[in-house]
Amino acid sequence: MSVQAEVRRLTAPDILARKGGEPIVCLTSYHAHTARIVDSYCDVILVGDSLGMVMHGLETTVPVTLDMMVLQGHAVMRGSKRALVVIDLPFGSYEASKEQAFASAARVMKETGCGAIKIEGGRRMAETIAFLVERGVPVMGHVGLTPQAINTIGSFRAQGRDESDWAPIEADARAVADAGAFSVVLEAIAEPLGRRITAQIPIPTIGIGASPACDGQVLVLEDMLGLSPRAPKFVKRFGELGPAIERAVRNYAEEVRARTFPAAEHTYPMRAKGASGGVTTLPERGKGPARA
Repeated sequence: MSVQAEVRRLTAPDILARKGGEPIVCLTSYHAHTARIVDSYCDVILVGDSLGMVMHGLETTVPVTLDMMVLQGHAVMRGSKRALVVIDLPFGSYEASKEQAFASAARVMKETGCGAIKIEGGRRMAETIAFLVERGVPVMGHVGLTPQAINTIGSFRAQGRDESDWAPIEADARAVADAGAFSVVLEAIAEPLGRRITAQIPIPTIGIGASPACDGQVLVLEDMLGLSPRAPKFVKRFGELGPAIERAVRNYAEEVRARTFPAAEHTYPMRAKGASGGVTTLPERGKGPARA
């Protein structure tokens, strides 16, 4: 009898070892069902705090809570088997002190079983990153455009489009690498800068609006599927599910109002009478195959 080989989940050291090698494929996911699909093709699944905007209609990621991240992290872990799952620490859960950051990271990892966390910030977070790594928490960094700082940045604008602005961003990336992060997200920075940073630092760079020279790429799943009404310039729509879903909902509503749905094939007829003359009844709600 054949025994199916156990699927081994990728780890932070596996991703670190990919520096300069085969590009790292990363997408976001917030649900078990999308995680199952993404898991077959991606090396990293990011449970991003973008869930606040994508799932809850928030204007920014700032209001996202640790409870929200843990809840969706649970779902993604249940839906995936192979990819490294990285969960964002949301705004306000790590900035106060390195001890606060460790408490938040430990909770996320213990309660979800994820393999790493992600925090925004470069030089200002270097001490915290080192503190976490020394205590067994794999950290993915995030520099360039940092959405949690939107209230100080002022807008979701690309960074480093003037060469005079490069030095601080380069210094942030180096600080994250030197502190022990296993990878770093470069978001919305000028292409030559993304290429330059990738060549400079010894850890994988994960680009999102950065450069094709990055060691990997990440997008928000709903953006690349055409489900988000607004998407940044750097997003390529690999699907247009929004219009397809709208068509399906419109057709459903029309058929319900016309009473053409449900049709006979979607309902349960009575069973034929048995030899004793009795009639077999349908199972109680929730105990049979029916779904609501």
